[in-house]
Amino acid sequence: MHETTVRGEHSMTPEELKSFHTQGYFGPFKVYEIDEMRQNWRRERMRLMDRSNAVYRDDAAASGNTNISNYDRHLDSAFLADHISRPQIVDRVVSVLGPDVLCWRTEFFPKYPGDEGTDWHQADTFANASGKPQIVWPQAEEFGGTITVWTAFTEANEDTGCLQFIPGTHETMFYDETKRMHYDPNKINQEDKDGVRRGFFGYDYRDLQIDPDWKPDESQAVSMVMRPGEAILFWSTLMHASLPHKGLTDEMRLGFAARYVPTKVDVYPDTDEIEEYGGRVSLDRYGAVLVTGQNTNPGNRIATATTTGHPFTTR
Repeated sequence: MHETTVRGEHSMTPEELKSFHTQGYFGPFKVYEIDEMRQNWRRERMRLMDRSNAVYRDDAAASGNTNISNYDRHLDSAFLADHISRPQIVDRVVSVLGPDVLCWRTEFFPKYPGDEGTDWHQADTFANASGKPQIVWPQAEEFGGTITVWTAFTEANEDTGCLQFIPGTHETMFYDETKRMHYDPNKINQEDKDGVRRGFFGYDYRDLQIDPDWKPDESQAVSMVMRPGEAILFWSTLMHASLPHKGLTDEMRLGFAARYVPTKVDVYPDTDEIEEYGGRVSLDRYGAVLVTGQNTNPGNRIATATTTGHPFTTR
């Protein structure tokens, strides 16, 4: 869709790009050595407990079971700031999106022993929970979405709740993000979908289905088993989910998702806050990060350093 001739050491080959365009994902691939990732996480998990420099410091960021408290910690953590610009990631993102790229959001996705899986979903404008488009591609673009690079900080397998994809589903939206879902925290860890414990952080994603009677073809699902330090790159419009954590180990499954778009995409247009998952936060301190190339969209807010002064790397 958006491939480029710009190449780096970790750029995708023509064969890899062809497979990506067909399947909607690429990987897993190594970003860190296993022991390196484990050492990094032992150190960083203690640092990240301190939210005093986080950009979303409002009490609402941590209300209920909201995901917002896990958003954008790269804006205050030097380790995560460097992670989103690692060449193992950025070279591959550039292969798909072109030379001018923003990281517009990051999220932690913890899954603790006994937690339900995440239900099947797609995201185009990311209006699915807030009701407001959070990314908008230029009018001439036929399709939107974001490139997500999901890095395993711990073991991610079928027992601990790894990602699942349905290959080839990324070019057709089965959900309408202009519909609304109702947030109910009492649904969390209480849902059962066709014999599998899956939910969506207090929402029912099926409320957004274009055809209420449609079901994803789970017979085509593939599991993304990853070791610590490995990552997978995929279109957010690819049908994806995760399995439950069976509780066979006391270690959480932790993924860190970095989301990338070309700089021409409008990020959080016409809004000054995020309201979703039972929380509401101001975007006053938010900025997207230019990880490579030039910013071609002056309307987007750009951060050049973390809240603690650590500069972002632009390649």
